[in-house]
Amino acid sequence: MLRFLKGVVGGSGTGLKDLPYNIGDPYPTAWGSWTHHRGTSKDDDGGSAVSIFSLSGSNAMDGHLAAGRNGVKRLRTVRHPNILSFLHSTEVESVEGSSSRVTIYIVTEPVMPLSEKIKELGLEGAHRDEYYAWGLNQIAKAVSFLNNDCKLVHGNVCLASVVVTPTLDWKLHAFDVLSEFDGSNGNATGPMLQYEWLIGSQYKPMELAKSDWVAIRKSPPWAIDSWGLGCLIYELFSGMKLGKTEELRNTSSIPKSLLQDYQRLLSSMPSRRMNTAKLIENSEYFQNKLVDTIHFMEILTLKDSVEKDTFFRKLPNLAEQLPRQIVLKKLLPLLASALEFGSAAAPALTALLKMGSWLSSEEFSVKVLPTIVKLFSSNDRAIRVSLLQHIDQYGESLSAQVVDEQVFPHVATGFSDTSAFLRELTLKSMLVLAPKLSQRTISGSLLKYLSKLQVDEEPAIRTNTTILLGNIASYLNEGTRKRVLINAFTVRALRDTFSPARGAGVMALCATSSYYDVTEIATRILPNVVVLTIDPDSDVRSKSFQAAEQFLQIVKQYHETNVGDTAGAASTGISSIPGNASLLGWAMSSLTSKGKPSEQAPLAPANSGVPLSSTTSNASSVDSPSIAPARVNSSGDLADQPVPESPTSTDGWGEIEDGIHEEQGSDKDGWDDIEPLEEPKPSPALASIQAAQKRPVSQPVSQQKAQAASVRPKSTGRATKDEDDDLWGSIAAPAPKTNKKPLNVKSATALDDDDDPWAAIAAPPPTTRAKPLVAGRGRGKPAAPKLGAQRINRTSSSGM
Repeated sequence: MLRFLKGVVGGSGTGLKDLPYNIGDPYPTAWGSWTHHRGTSKDDDGGSAVSIFSLSGSNAMDGHLAAGRNGVKRLRTVRHPNILSFLHSTEVESVEGSSSRVTIYIVTEPVMPLSEKIKELGLEGAHRDEYYAWGLNQIAKAVSFLNNDCKLVHGNVCLASVVVTPTLDWKLHAFDVLSEFDGSNGNATGPMLQYEWLIGSQYKPMELAKSDWVAIRKSPPWAIDSWGLGCLIYELFSGMKLGKTEELRNTSSIPKSLLQDYQRLLSSMPSRRMNTAKLIENSEYFQNKLVDTIHFMEILTLKDSVEKDTFFRKLPNLAEQLPRQIVLKKLLPLLASALEFGSAAAPALTALLKMGSWLSSEEFSVKVLPTIVKLFSSNDRAIRVSLLQHIDQYGESLSAQVVDEQVFPHVATGFSDTSAFLRELTLKSMLVLAPKLSQRTISGSLLKYLSKLQVDEEPAIRTNTTILLGNIASYLNEGTRKRVLINAFTVRALRDTFSPARGAGVMALCATSSYYDVTEIATRILPNVVVLTIDPDSDVRSKSFQAAEQFLQIVKQYHETNVGDTAGAASTGISSIPGNASLLGWAMSSLTSKGKPSEQAPLAPANSGVPLSSTTSNASSVDSPSIAPARVNSSGDLADQPVPESPTSTDGWGEIEDGIHEEQGSDKDGWDDIEPLEEPKPSPALASIQAAQKRPVSQPVSQQKAQAASVRPKSTGRATKDEDDDLWGSIAAPAPKTNKKPLNVKSATALDDDDDPWAAIAAPPPTTRAKPLVAGRGRGKPAAPKLGAQRINRTSSSGM
């Protein structure tokens, strides 16, 4: 029983009120009496594209409508990848004045007539043949399925009965004539194809044109449709619609590799016509790169890992040789789906990104980015490495929200990965991702990871961490910059045992010079930079001299402008020196060229083997007051002048906003334990002198005056001796403010440098009350010592 749904056409044919789809513009061609419309769905917000086929008749019992209903029934029940997908159908009776009109609507997946798609693609030469081979392969599979598996006869295979999907797949439709093959009923004389009158006479084989149903029933099930497939091949390569059957004899446009099979399909004897299944298996024409590539992708789940790896490594080069539009519309979606569902290997990502580079930015965001974002959650380390290695190709296309909420949480796991290579790739990826992160993510998460990477066991990672900080400094808020930058660059980078890391620290300071006020420059940056002017590495020395000149120029400009507010000095600073304005390169491109820390001369020999995270707070308070950042004033006492303290001297990495990711029991792991005003460690030469002072050795005659001078009462005024006579006067450190006993008490009286060259660094006086030494000791007899001293002297005299 027929079911009629009455409706009213809304507007000027723009759609039906009862149909959950909007009917759009029609295509110029369609099969038979059908009209092929573009359409969209009403049910979803995006308005998914569909195709809508309509067939109208003034009489409900019209033969065209009856055939149309047969086509709807067959299309709904027959499912195959190469047959048009059915979505919805309805039949509407509309009243127009005194007459009524019945219209059948079929809604399918979005498709386009093959003739229109061929014009749109405009393929020529080998690319055209490759695409035609792929399309004919698909239609042959559909026909073989109907004839051999379902025992059905399509009846009208031709160019008009083929449509093309957005992914350029060919689909068979126009099932109005479709009928069962009843070859077993040899005695039947009636028509086997009820609606065969719909078939154009030029498409009918000889037996069908004569209505010889007995011969048709004795023929193979594929006889009629094999003839139709031959007609399709002719129309395809000739570029013209078949006008009459005799035109099929013109084979000039048929490819030579397909000619023999073409002739077998159009055999005058039905029993000798080629089965479409044999056509797919045997024809040389269907063996080309495009067909083989797409076929491999469609059965990818059946391939082993070796075959997949080999295929995907060749795919980027292979894709360049295939028709570009087929690659983008067919191969790219297949590849993205394979990666998303885990059937593709990691090398497939390289091919995906290469194909994606041929798309516009809008298409890339729709077709490629969603797959990439999903891949970040993959546990496959090879996939993660490949994503990070190629992040520069797609990172700019990621939105800030996607990076902050979906990408970074997965990428951040690489910071603590056991693989140094993955840690370094994760670090480098931040150069692209950091500008898209929120301040909360940067301050609460990213900087915490970078703090740990600055003490990583790999010197290349430490170096690149410093360079990254210099690059992302502009994305930090002012408070975070105050707490982080100077501590990270001076306390850690400039004291690294790896010379490229020290050089990176100097460059980072120069590149971020506009973020420091003059107080920080004078008390925290310049003292640490100047030390590196005697670094064992020449490159570090060269960069240090440039940095010192740059920061001194900033301080000089501040002095000349006489600005009272030191906080405004940042705006008066000069631009960075050329080469340091932006740190675009990485010091170490990979871990294959790793440097050995043991081969680099450390800045702080006394603590070179101890991790910075646990010793930096006490490293410089032990032996070397000579490098403390003090201001020299020739008119006052250095001992009474306090060292200026930076307003951020107590700030460190660990005080980053809200204490996110704060770890108990690791107080010395971040930058929060770093005291910015701690003094740099002594140079190797000075450390050797200090170590020599502590060893108990016999005092030579030249040190007698120095020792005598050390026990003299300290003068309250500063001695007015010539600086040329005082070896250390120009860089003398202020007197310590602690209660600890100073390592060196400087004499208040001027000493002649020729008589005593060690006076300035003489050892401290003994704490015991020893008998004063006589002036002629060593030449005359010594005073009679006590018993213990006699044994010592006796031993020493016997040695002489």
